[in-house]
Amino acid sequence: MTVTIDTEERKGPNIFRILKQFGPLLFLIILMIVFTVLKPSFIDPINVFNIMRQISITGLIALGMTFVILTAGIDLSVGALLALCGMVAAIVAKGGAASTLSLSASEGTGYGWFAALLAAVVVGSAAGGIQGLTITKLKVPPFVVTLGGLTIFRGLTLMLSNGGPISGFTPDMRWFGTGLIGPVPVPVIIFAIAAVLCHIVLRYTRYGRAVYAVGGNSEAARLSGLRVDRVLVSVYVIVGFFCGLAAFVLSARLNSAEAVAGLGYELTVISAVVIGGTSLFGGIGSVGGTVVGAALIGVLQNGLQFNNVSSYTQSVVIGLILILAVAFDRWLKSRARV
Repeated sequence: MTVTIDTEERKGPNIFRILKQFGPLLFLIILMIVFTVLKPSFIDPINVFNIMRQISITGLIALGMTFVILTAGIDLSVGALLALCGMVAAIVAKGGAASTLSLSASEGTGYGWFAALLAAVVVGSAAGGIQGLTITKLKVPPFVVTLGGLTIFRGLTLMLSNGGPISGFTPDMRWFGTGLIGPVPVPVIIFAIAAVLCHIVLRYTRYGRAVYAVGGNSEAARLSGLRVDRVLVSVYVIVGFFCGLAAFVLSARLNSAEAVAGLGYELTVISAVVIGGTSLFGGIGSVGGTVVGAALIGVLQNGLQFNNVSSYTQSVVIGLILILAVAFDRWLKSRARV
């Protein structure tokens, strides 16, 4: 009698698959331990909440970027779009585009925080939709379209603001950036709610399955009846929406909107998504991984600041980690198949 032994059972658990799934989380835990050993105050609740508040802005954009990268796309314009949405929100909140350095709110002017929030997310969604349509209808690569968008959105922001900041919002608007619910900062709660919703959409809805299918093999998805172009446009609308939401929260936190806001956010956001395990080639990734990746970047930046490492060196370290994360991911994939 011949006895057949299941291959996976015979080989036992594949260590490379385990590393691929939990590697970013393990690295995050190791980083926190190292920084705590170097400076015990790193783990103080005040600093932990400060880290969480910092990652909530880039984390919101990273949630949208996850949808884009899952379809094998990319969006290099998110930092500039954040600045544009923040400036639009400030103009609506203040009732005009006059630049001011005053941090005090002008009573009786403006249209309120809700109108500012609505304006930010509408502008962000519309800008994302235009980029998505350009990619799908004109067949221009996402890299080129969003690189052009980066320049256009930054220029529009400078035109709207004349190069100056718009400051001084009402207390109810500032609450969204600086308020607390219990001990937890409001931006962290907004980020957590958005992450849960994105996870549900990607994992438990037909739309989420379509996003994975388009990223895995767009031609196969098309032949199976999926409207690939519609899915591609929608993911750029989503990342634009999150740019608008993040811009509103950031402006509320800083009590100011500036044309230079969001500089370098492209690197941070893409790093968070890729380090979290989402493949740049599409079809593989998760919201949970993105949250871990955003936390890892935040912990790394905060820990380096705690140890008096310059901001220039921080950029070098994050860039190197991004390259190594992609290389490590490719290596793990090849080993996991063995």
